[in-house]
Amino acid sequence: MNILHLKYAVEVAKTQSISKAAENLYMGQPNLSRAIKELEETLGITIFKRTSKGIITTQDGDEFLRRARRIIVQVDEMDELYRSKRSHKRTFSVYAPKTGYITAAITELSKQFPPDEPYEIFYKETNAEETIASVLRGDCDLGVVRYQTVFEKYFTSLFKEKKLISETVAEFPCVLLIRADDPLTQKDSISPADLKGRIEIARGDIYVPSLPLIDVKNAALTVGVDKQIFVFDRESQLELTANVPRAFTWVSPMPCDLLDRYGLAAPVIIQNDKICKDVLIRQKNYKLTELDKVFITEINCAKCRYFR
Repeated sequence: MNILHLKYAVEVAKTQSISKAAENLYMGQPNLSRAIKELEETLGITIFKRTSKGIITTQDGDEFLRRARRIIVQVDEMDELYRSKRSHKRTFSVYAPKTGYITAAITELSKQFPPDEPYEIFYKETNAEETIASVLRGDCDLGVVRYQTVFEKYFTSLFKEKKLISETVAEFPCVLLIRADDPLTQKDSISPADLKGRIEIARGDIYVPSLPLIDVKNAALTVGVDKQIFVFDRESQLELTANVPRAFTWVSPMPCDLLDRYGLAAPVIIQNDKICKDVLIRQKNYKLTELDKVFITEINCAKCRYFR
């Protein structure tokens, strides 16, 4: 038993519904049901009864929940006490896609602090699904979500449903990458037909709300290409593109020095309909700090260097 189990039980009692409580906790219903069952087995009591009208608490459950609520209040008070003692240390947190210009913005943000000033920066590179869930849970203050513009309505609807403030920070055509010594680099321009028979190094953690993963992959993959290697890490994406014969991949714009480091080239492609957006999200009641504003400014500066 831990504090999370107590919070789970209190939320189930509050909503009188496993499914609604799971939605509020941003977790799967089976996982919540399993956690409640484990809690009941650990305590040796039945906390909830399942009826045709929903969830009701037992007599033992009522007593347990009264104690659980008091414990949660005490834990929250303790957290607030020590959080205030740490308030002299400035913090910044963001979850974002794996992309060079945001890393460059973080680098410049770190230079804003005087040498003797304590600070903490939490920067996690991850996919859209985890970023959205983390902002909703409060694990991070800001998130940057990347999606292709063909999926605009799905993400716009999700942001509205979850009451998230969203603001576009970048919109760009994806860049095709191939090996620097690939014969295609000798052409003035490349058409989608030139990619047939090749191997696409594709992101395996793409996500679009309300759409099955198979449909998302089919829409995101290059038409006419039937060979893919799915990866979940940006480093692997670039390494495989550089080392697998006849491989190609799609990325956000990259500076020449990074292309040279991996032995890659970004030739011009005609009929490029892969347009992406990076959208900054935050909770509706979250007010931007001065550090957040500096970060946004540095993102705009980094774009000028990367998106030429």
